[in-house]
Amino acid sequence: MAALFSVLQYRATSLPHEFRCRLRIDRSASGTVLSQLAMKNASCLLRTFLWKAVRQPDTHAMLLWAVVVGIVGAYAMAAFREGIDLLQRTIGGEPGNFVEFAKALPWPVRIAVPTVGGLIAGGCLLLARRGSSGSGADYMEAVTVGGGVVPVWQSIWRTISSLFSIASGGSIGREGSMVQLAALCSSVVGRLFRFDPARLRVLVACGAAAGITSAYNAPIAGAFFVTELVLGSMAMEWFGPIVVSSVVANITMREFAGYRPPYEMPSFPTVTGMEVLPFVVLGLLCGILAPRFLQLLAISKKGFGKLPLFLPMKLALGGLIVGIVSVWAPEVWGNGYEVVNSLLHQPWTWTALLVVLVLKIIATLATAGTGAVGGVFTPTLFVGAVIGCIYGIGVQNIWPQASAEPYAYAIVGMGAFLTAATNAPLMAILMIFEMTLSYQVVLPLMLSCVIAYFVARNAEHSAMYEVTVRRNRELKDRSKLAAMRMRELVRPADTIVPLNASVEAMTRMFAEHPVKYLYVVDERQQFCGVVALDDVASDLAAPRIPRRRTASDFLLPEFHVLTPDMTLGQALQLFLKFRGERLPVIDPTSNSSSILGVVYKTSLLDAYGRMSPS
Repeated sequence: MAALFSVLQYRATSLPHEFRCRLRIDRSASGTVLSQLAMKNASCLLRTFLWKAVRQPDTHAMLLWAVVVGIVGAYAMAAFREGIDLLQRTIGGEPGNFVEFAKALPWPVRIAVPTVGGLIAGGCLLLARRGSSGSGADYMEAVTVGGGVVPVWQSIWRTISSLFSIASGGSIGREGSMVQLAALCSSVVGRLFRFDPARLRVLVACGAAAGITSAYNAPIAGAFFVTELVLGSMAMEWFGPIVVSSVVANITMREFAGYRPPYEMPSFPTVTGMEVLPFVVLGLLCGILAPRFLQLLAISKKGFGKLPLFLPMKLALGGLIVGIVSVWAPEVWGNGYEVVNSLLHQPWTWTALLVVLVLKIIATLATAGTGAVGGVFTPTLFVGAVIGCIYGIGVQNIWPQASAEPYAYAIVGMGAFLTAATNAPLMAILMIFEMTLSYQVVLPLMLSCVIAYFVARNAEHSAMYEVTVRRNRELKDRSKLAAMRMRELVRPADTIVPLNASVEAMTRMFAEHPVKYLYVVDERQQFCGVVALDDVASDLAAPRIPRRRTASDFLLPEFHVLTPDMTLGQALQLFLKFRGERLPVIDPTSNSSSILGVVYKTSLLDAYGRMSPS
């Protein structure tokens, strides 16, 4: 027992001051007193451990916080769903199926509901902008460039705005707002316990993964959504907590009554042999069309942004367009779950699919273009499914012997179109695989997604999220810089003197140009070497018999030079051995070895710094 107290006393002296336990142990005390002291100090150690886990969590403690965030994110998603259902009941419809809700309304009401909903949503957005502190409310910015802080009131008002847009039939995804809400809750939890910015960013990323998982019943894809799209990195200190949060969120969501996956996938047929070729063409088609869809969204946002209308009126105009389109096609209401599930289980004609596709794209452009809060993740899946189904009908007519039904092409089309839109093939493959739980889908899905990715990545600004566009732009810039040669950094060399240049001429040259070396050439303009400022200055200061000296008397033939084809890395190695600010560039292919110019160290370091990831 005495040894135990000695250990406790030593451990207590290493605790923080506010939790330090002063042990005053009387070795002659009774066993009861010793036991009480042991319990007291063990409790003190436990409180200190918990305090460190809460305020200064290490990697292991972050896994515990990921569990908390997963549960909180799942409940936030459930609350958002209940909010949509409550608003639908208030409007007078049954919650759940937006298409059936739209069909049950008279056409004037079908036009009025999205219009009024857009007007109210616009008013909420105005309140969000007034409460903005200048920082963005996007969780992706909070994770990538921010400190993990998601503005509270701005996000809440944007969430309320999204509720009205979605519940009134706006053609926009609800998952974007759900993920934003889950990330907000995670940020609030981290700020409540005063997490430092690095750990707060991890916590917000965990919340985003929990949101995606809860929305699509895809925990693996939810984790890869954040790591591949938001972070662009698979570092385990991030990936571990994100995976834990995704799994916990999925388990939590399964406890809610009525929770089911958004898509009811049929059994995928086995694809063998030459039957895989049409899926390759489908990937090519999606890779071409997905960037065009994103360009239409950008044009729509730019066009509505130029309208001289009050923000609520812009959203009301978008709702009016949705309402008018829904008079002919009520399928444009909502995010498209109902239509996708229908074409996965029921036969459609290609003409009906084409009409629904065109009108749905118009409704999505009108809703997202006006600035309604939500995402285009689910509308992107809708467009991919319909394009895949139309393509599958064409393949079936041309090649009747193929075993794949049109719905199989719709499933693969969802993944390929999503890949081309997000530039995240791994996430898209895993999401479709988790939705189908079929190994047969893997082969055609992987081929289509990879082909769609490589076709779409060549398009400018072809990513759904700005963070991905920015990351792709930086990668392209770094690739260009990595391939840069010295000829691209060459500047004119103004300090060239002939071999017979006098000391007076070289002195004037040094006075006019703040350089340490002059470059010497012969009568054929061939590079001969350099003259150092120190040598000329020493010659002027030294007493001597007057005699005429020229540049050839001060020549330093051994000198580092660059060539036009040198890379940044090779040139940097030479500059590390050289104290000067610039080096000459000599053309080795020329018989005269003429000077092409000079490269300055500052230009080289600037290019090298832009090439290195921040």
